Amino acid sequence: MYQATTREITVTVQPFYLEDQSAPDESHFVWAYRVTIANDGQDTVQLMARHWRITDALGRLQEVDGPGVVGEQPVLGPGDTFEYTSGCPLSTPSGIMVGSYTMSLAGGDDFEVDIPAFSLDSPHDASAVN
Repeated sequence: MYQATTREITVTVQPFYLEDQSAPDESHFVWAYRVTIANDGQDTVQLMARHWRITDALGRLQEVDGPGVVGEQPVLGPGDTFEYTSGCPLSTPSGIMVGSYTMSLAGGDDFEVDIPAFSLDSPHDASAVN
């Protein structure tokens, strides 16, 4: 698992390769990732937006922005957690994802929360150690 904490908001990510949805012979590799967001602070926050940077094994970068996550903009009070699962297809057998969430305090101030960089690894990655 991968974890980062920003302003008392902890984001934990656990990626896993989906063999049954992947087609390596067609250069189609799919991962799911489970994210847990924990509010360890004293303020209520709302997740307003997400920003992802997805890099495949060839160094190609894709950026994804959008409101909330999985169609929701969850509100997290002190001590609350929110968990969701999403996915990512790539045309290479490995890659890396990293990003941020835009959080809003009840008073209206926005701040960025880091999503830790995490590795997308499949058993089809033929990396060689030199």
